[in-house]
Amino acid sequence: MNRFVYAAMGVALASLLGASPVTADKPSKAKGLERVKQEMVKPPLVPEHTQKAKGGPKIVEVRLIVEERTIVIDPLGTTVNALTFEGSVPGPLIVVHQDDYVEFTIVNPRNRKDNPKSTKGWDESTTENIMSHNIDLHAVTGALGGAGLTLVNPGEEATIRFKATKPGVFVYHCAPGGAMIPYHVVTGMNGAIMVLPRNGLKDAKGKSLTYDKAYYVGEQDFYVPTGPDGKYLAYDSPAAAMSDMLEVMKTNEPSHVVFNGAVGALTAENSLTAKVGETVLLIHSQANRDTRPHLIGGHGDYVWQSGSFNDPPDTNLETWFIPGGAAGAALYTFQQPGLYVYLNHNLIDAVLKGAAAHVKVEGEWNNDLLEQIKKPGPISE
Repeated sequence: MNRFVYAAMGVALASLLGASPVTADKPSKAKGLERVKQEMVKPPLVPEHTQKAKGGPKIVEVRLIVEERTIVIDPLGTTVNALTFEGSVPGPLIVVHQDDYVEFTIVNPRNRKDNPKSTKGWDESTTENIMSHNIDLHAVTGALGGAGLTLVNPGEEATIRFKATKPGVFVYHCAPGGAMIPYHVVTGMNGAIMVLPRNGLKDAKGKSLTYDKAYYVGEQDFYVPTGPDGKYLAYDSPAAAMSDMLEVMKTNEPSHVVFNGAVGALTAENSLTAKVGETVLLIHSQANRDTRPHLIGGHGDYVWQSGSFNDPPDTNLETWFIPGGAAGAALYTFQQPGLYVYLNHNLIDAVLKGAAAHVKVEGEWNNDLLEQIKKPGPISE
């Protein structure tokens, strides 16, 4: 049965990809708008942006380069033949405002020599690209979210332009058809786009909400095969790994569930940081599985669980829910210094498989909020 499903999806995508361009009944209104280029940054950082739009809609130029590379995902040295946008898992966050136009280019270089200017970040962990890739942006209307117009073989690039009509946070991911869709997603080829309302974020009463800093956390499930000895296997290429990995994927039991590509990627020296009194926007995506973000020691002051900024945010949440294939956002103003743990409150995923991050907060302690009356010690009679 699965083979028939894969075949049907592949035929549908191939049919759309093979269709001849048609004359638009309604031409784009983007002509003549101001152009700006958005510089991609590696998560958890987010691109420079204004929280409220300045002036009218713009054409925001975004360029994402495909990199097939080997990454280490845990302290044991376990590796994955990752398929990535810009070499990171997740891919970079894109940030625009509602009614902006995004002129998006996907580049699939064969190797470093094929396009040296666009692959300047490649290193010894990057292999030659051997697979075809595209992008389905959940913020896009039509053509399978852009996937039907962006399939590029190694050595090719493609460009689309779409209008960001709906404010919110949305997943994007590779979707080349059939079994390749989940395989590309669970080997890291996903990210998110944030479409801010032109007048900024609001609470349920229309009051403006702002943040001092923002972080993007991309949750990733990996499915690494094991050998007869129980040790994780390594492969020479994503093509070599695919057959064994598909068998693990069919169990729906990931070997690893991590934040930003690896166990501990956002802990220790890589911890997120804040100060008492700062408001932080946490953007969280999961392209494949449901997740339950929770901030130990804090709360979700304002939470857009569904990702839609058109809807009023939930308030004062302990844990929130983001379904697979979606992104959400939460605002929290830190009130105490110390170490906070931001995790998936499926504690098996967080503690045993890696879905956790740390936030180190500096500032003065407030005994009115929490005070230790008696330190741990012998039980008194």
